[in-house]
Amino acid sequence: MLIMPGKSYQGTLPPLTPEESLLRDRLHRHVAVLAGEIGARNIADYGNLRQAAQYVATQLKETGLPVRELPYRVGTTIVVNIEAELKGQSRGDEIVVIGAHYDTVPGCPGANDNGSGIAALLELARLLHAAQPARTVRLVAFANEEPPYFQTETMGSLVYARALQQRGEKVVAMLSLETIGCYSDAPKSQQYPAPLNLFYPDTGNFIGFVSHLGSVSLLREVIGTFRRTTRFPSEGAATPERIPGVSWSDHWAFWQAGYPAVMVTDTAPFRYPDYHEPTDTPEKLDYDRMARVVMGIERVVEKLAGK
Repeated sequence: MLIMPGKSYQGTLPPLTPEESLLRDRLHRHVAVLAGEIGARNIADYGNLRQAAQYVATQLKETGLPVRELPYRVGTTIVVNIEAELKGQSRGDEIVVIGAHYDTVPGCPGANDNGSGIAALLELARLLHAAQPARTVRLVAFANEEPPYFQTETMGSLVYARALQQRGEKVVAMLSLETIGCYSDAPKSQQYPAPLNLFYPDTGNFIGFVSHLGSVSLLREVIGTFRRTTRFPSEGAATPERIPGVSWSDHWAFWQAGYPAVMVTDTAPFRYPDYHEPTDTPEKLDYDRMARVVMGIERVVEKLAGK
């Protein structure tokens, strides 16, 4: 396995700062709306999918960033990707994309998958809205990540990435925020597909950074920044795409367009017993640890975007 820069944080987590406490409460509220009030979000539950899209767009607009809804057709149905943009000051043609999908599998309220990722996306927009980065940052909520649309031409992130590719846009980094709310200090709470179980810890208390071999440079930069700036356990893996789970999110779509991309995840089914179940509900998530992770991701994005 490839060695990652820095070391995973070990030891007692520091108390939440006042900013992290506020962030925790805001993350909890977003997940409560998406998974508690709206519920399952997919074309089979189209009213809920539209309600979720409207919620995401409204929250992004409240940051003051320019927001675009990008509709596309799936058969006779219209779905939308939603994009907020923070324009780069000196290298605006270079783009950092932060993405998360807002849909769920049918019958699943999707608190962790992927209410947690969307909550993080919305709060990153709030935290970053007044920044003046060198590179352009786009925060994008994607439709149709889940089956039966996953890794098909109607997957929202693939539609979006292909459009960027066709316009010749220069994406230098993409982070996919995928299922980031479950953490456990219990031994043997973490599983892996073989052979990763030979190399990584069996306690599911860390945030994972995952890429294919073609994005290893970005992966090393991302996890290196996270470890330098954030006191929270972290693990990184760059593996062949054939390893189960490595390509299971929207970063895969950007690989298809030739862009470097990394998934940020709690590892989903390898840790979270309620993955894709009706029991994926808001009270299952660890919002304290989510807040720590999101603050760390903010620092990563600031480093990627430059000053």
